[in-house]
Order: sequence, then structure tokens, then C-alpha cells
Amino acid sequence: MPAPELPAAGLFAMKASQFFVSTLRQAPADAEVISHQLMMRAGMIKRLGAGIYNYMPMGLRVIRKVEGIIREEMVRAGAVELLMPVIQPAELWQETGRFDKMGPELLRVKDRHDRDFIVQPTSEEVVTDIARQELRSYKQLPKNFFHIQTKFRDERRPRFGVMRGREFTMKDAYSFDRDVESAGRSYENMFKAYGRIFDRLGLEYRAVAADTGAIGGDRSHEFQVIADTGEDALIYSTGSDYAANIELAEAVALLSVRANASVALAKTPTPGKSTCEDVAALLGLPLSQTVKSLVLATDELDDKGVIVKSQVWLLLVRGDHELNEVKAGKIEGLKGGFRFATAGEIENAFGCKAGYLGPVGLKGVKIVADRTVANMADFVCGANEVGFHYTGTNWGRDLPEPDLVADIRNVVAGDPSPDGKGVLAIQRGIEVGHVFYLGTKYSAAMNATFLDETGKPKPFEMGCYGIGVTRILGAAIEQNNDARGIIWPDAIAPFTVVVCPIGMDRSEEVRLAAEKLYAELQALGVDVLLDDRGERPGAMFADWELIGVPHRVVLSDRGLKEGQVEYQGRRDAEASKLALADVVAHLRAALRL
Repeated sequence: MPAPELPAAGLFAMKASQFFVSTLRQAPADAEVISHQLMMRAGMIKRLGAGIYNYMPMGLRVIRKVEGIIREEMVRAGAVELLMPVIQPAELWQETGRFDKMGPELLRVKDRHDRDFIVQPTSEEVVTDIARQELRSYKQLPKNFFHIQTKFRDERRPRFGVMRGREFTMKDAYSFDRDVESAGRSYENMFKAYGRIFDRLGLEYRAVAADTGAIGGDRSHEFQVIADTGEDALIYSTGSDYAANIELAEAVALLSVRANASVALAKTPTPGKSTCEDVAALLGLPLSQTVKSLVLATDELDDKGVIVKSQVWLLLVRGDHELNEVKAGKIEGLKGGFRFATAGEIENAFGCKAGYLGPVGLKGVKIVADRTVANMADFVCGANEVGFHYTGTNWGRDLPEPDLVADIRNVVAGDPSPDGKGVLAIQRGIEVGHVFYLGTKYSAAMNATFLDETGKPKPFEMGCYGIGVTRILGAAIEQNNDARGIIWPDAIAPFTVVVCPIGMDRSEEVRLAAEKLYAELQALGVDVLLDDRGERPGAMFADWELIGVPHRVVLSDRGLKEGQVEYQGRRDAEASKLALADVVAHLRAALRL
């Protein structure tokens, strides 16, 4: 008996009766954001545990399409696919120090022999181990390895469905180069590949300069899907291509020069007013005339990890601005790590409790002023006495110049762009991709070297490049939804076209027309589903609108008698009538086939 003929690669046509369609009228009570709600209602995911989901057939189809686009563009960019294990020996992570540094997000396990392993959140150590064993000569470089694999991060509070789950799927790639110049080319190559990936996914996105964080390195960009519900604030210039996330966006001084003092310093009663907003309102001054005090501390430890000395720091930002902790962490003296000072430390250093703190008359406290604060005159600050603030405070006259002036605040909309072109605007985004230039951070720690032209060993210059495959599903839905449900871009929809015959079980004419249209679209390679479940029209349409299939064709006895069908794009407010003979051509045009 001959083997059944298989469909061509990439052809996913199917009948609903053969598939698994499971929708809900209401989302579970614990589904907080719209993507979580709609994925649960559309039967794409089922919760197994906190931050852990079964990906049901409908959701898995989307994942496979996302993976397919990523894989094609990675290969096009010259990357080579491999597969690294989910469970990794702790020794590799101990070589880089991340076994201890990563903290509780890194899930640590032991085998029956009491040996330590980790459940991978990323694979820098393993891929570097591969490179140090396999890439011995400069002639083998550059090289870029990637894989698409399950990851696990033990989030303290998993939430938002697949947006911040504990188990997820990620594509991570790692480049190995002989020098900084070559590594820069690899970085640019991946940056461009990511642009092609997100273009093909059909998502509105923005690439922004970003902080390197715990991964390390000194060059980094995030790829953010634009969504009002996004957790991240993205900064961009209205007059140039400058863009960065809020952690990295440079805040220029809003005062170009410091004005001369025009009033005397005065200790002014401010009973019960401990915030800049309340003090400004009481004094009838703009909030921008006040200065906010934030107190940090750094600790010096002995070889046993015991604190032997602590240093108190006072960071000053304008009253209408907020401290940027990432920027603060880059200040010399704070780079090694800082914490917010305790109430006891504050009282010892200032002689006062928080709410009335300021820089006047301090000893033994390091003062860091934001760029704007350093140019302020006649400002208001705490008097280090409960119920009082100083007005008319001026640098040089009333207190020494700050120990350090630095950019330590978050930008705000309307700030001048740091490149001098336009002003800054803010939009929300969801991070779905990140590219890093690592340098020798991992290769040096793991003694991963190659022999250069002179026969001398040199550490690899590395880059790493991640895309959150499963997170893309949530981000796409947050960006594309309406009151009826999900609106998938064509490229990643679980099905691209759904054929909805009304009364197919009762009308031979409807059945034959539906089967014929289904077969024609299937032959063209369209990812088409024929809904042969026999559902009532309202229930059938509601299912596919909820699931988010981009194109729907409805066939009915009445319509066929007139030689017509109804077509409706998922974003269309109403269906339109098409001649039955024209529907395939219409879909081909819509799908650009």
C-alpha cells in the first residue's frame, strides 16, 4: 500500500474537526493583562503552575511560525544552529561567578550524586565552553552559534501570562570574533537581522540603546514592541533617530548656566510638609525650584563578608525629577553596588529623619548633584531639621560645590534631545529582543582563547543576541487586539484564512463549494482552516474573531444562489460581498501571493 502523500513543507491547511478548538467566554480571574486573558480564552495556553503553561495546539502553531521566521533570518545572517541543554553543570557557571551572583532567579538543582546543576536561563557559559574546545584558530572566525530552547527563570512574582512567566522559549545566539572591529561587524549583522525578523513578524517596534545589565558588556540595544500596556518607557527624539530606554537615555542639564544668587538663605518653617510637592505648594513656588534628597549607602566588606565600613551618599535631583538607579550605579564609588540608607544611618549622618534632608552643613557625606541641580540657584531643600526647609539656597555661598556632578535622573517628555536635534518623547514598549556586545567578559573568565596569526593565544571577542519567542505572542496581542479578541498579523496567525460554511451539514451545494475553496487555497500554500464543526454562525464567527484569524470567508446557501460569498478581514468593521469566482484572486492579493 503506498504511503499517504504529505503536504508540502510549510503547508498547514486543516479542518476544524481534525484540530483542537477550545474557547472560553470569560478569562480566568487571575489573568491580569489583555494578552493573558485572550490567550486563555482563545485556548492557546493552559496554566500548569505559577508562571508555567501548557502551549495548546492553537498557541503552538503561532510559536512555530515565529520560530520559523527567526530561524530563516538567523541562517540568512550566517548563524549556525545547534542545541544546548536545559540542565547545565554548575562548574561552568562557577567559572564566571554567575552561579552565586545571579541570585534566586537561577534555579539550582542537584543530581543523585549531590552534584550541582542549574536550569538554564541563558547559555553564555556553555557556548563559551564549546568555543574554547572547537574554535582553535583565527581561521575559524568569525562564528555565530544559535539555538531555540526552553529557558527557566525563577521569577519572584510571575505574572502577565507569557509576558513574565518562569518557563519560556528563547532564541539565543552567540558570536565569536578575533578582534573588536570584527565583533562590531557581527553586532551590526545581528542588529540588521533583528530588524528583518520584526519586520516580517508584522509588529510595530523600535530599537533603542539600552543598559547591558547583568549580562555585561558595553554595547546594547533592545527591540521593543510598541504597546500602551508595555512595562518599559522608551525615549526617542522628535527630530532625529536618537532612541534609548529610560535607563540609558541621557538627561541634559536644563539650565545652561547657573544664575547669581538673588535672595538670602532662610530657614523657613514647613510643618508637616515632607515632600517637594507639599513644600512647593506651601511656599507658592514652582516644584522645579525645589531639590529632592535621596540617601544611599555603600559598604566595605572584609574577606568574610562582614561590613567593616559604610559610606553615606546624598544624591540630589530636581523636585519634579526622579532618580535613575541604573545611572547612579555607574558613578565611581557606587559601581560596586549600593543600597538605600537605613533610618539609623540617615539620622546619624543628618541629625534628622527623612523628609527634611538637604545638603547644607553636612560632614562625611558624599554629595552627587544631577546636572540640572548643579546649575540651580536660590533653590529650596531640606534644612536637616523636622518641620523646616531652606529657601534661597546657593552653591558656593551656602554650601560647597558638590563632590560630583553627573546625569542621575530619568528624562521627561519635552527634554532637549542629547544629540541637539528635537525634543524627547516617551512611549511604552515590551522588550522582546536584545543584542549585546560582550567583549571578553566570558572568554577571559573561562580562558577561552584562539591562536592568532602570530600563534599567540587571544580571548574571543563575544556578542550575544536574544529573542523571547513565547513573549512575542503576548507582545503581539498587547499591540493587536480589540473588543472581539486577538488580531494576529498574517505572518504569525495560527491560521491565515478560515472558511466558514453555514449549514454545511444540511446543504450539499455549500459543502461542495467550501471543500473546493479549501482545496484551491491549500494548493496555493495558504494556511487555511475549514470550519466543518457545524456550529451556528454567531458562535463560529465569535470563535475565529477571538482567536484572531486575519481573513474569513463565509459561504451560505443564499449567497451561493447569487454567486457570492462574504469576506471580512479581521480589522474590517463589516463584511463585504465578493463574487465566488473572485474570492481566490482577492485572497491572493491580500496575502501577496
